[in-house]
Amino acid sequence: MKSSDDLSIGELAERFGLATHVLRHWETMGLLRPARGPGGARYYTPSDLERVAIILMGKEAGFALGDLRALLSTDSPMDHRDVLRRQVSELEARITQAQTAKTLIEHALACPKPFATCPHARNRITANIPPAPSTKR
Repeated sequence: MKSSDDLSIGELAERFGLATHVLRHWETMGLLRPARGPGGARYYTPSDLERVAIILMGKEAGFALGDLRALLSTDSPMDHRDVLRRQVSELEARITQAQTAKTLIEHALACPKPFATCPHARNRITANIPPAPSTKR
C-alpha cells in the first residue's frame, strides 16, 4: 500500500536529477526493488531514496553496477572486503595518474617554450611513444 512518503518513478528520478530509464535499468540489475501499486506502477519508499543515494555515491567512487549489487546484497562486511580493497587500489592508480597529469601541466605552465618543445613535456611525450614492433625474420 502506497503511503504519502512514497514516490513515483518520475518523482524519484526528478529528485535525484536522473532519467526514469536509469532507475528501470538499476531495477533490472537488481539494485532497486520498487514496490508495485494495484495497477502495476512502481513506487519508491524512503529506504529506496537512501538506496539511490548509496548507488550514486558508489558510482561517484568508481564502482561498477555489478560491484554495487554485490555490496548492497549482503549485510556482512567480510563478504565485500575484496571488492572494497580492489576499488581502493583502482582509486590509488587514478590518483597517481591525475597527479602525474597535474605535474605535467604545472611544468608546461612554468615553461617559457611551447608545450611540444618544453623539455619536461618532451620527456613525457617520448615516454608515451610505444616501441616499434619487432620484425621477425
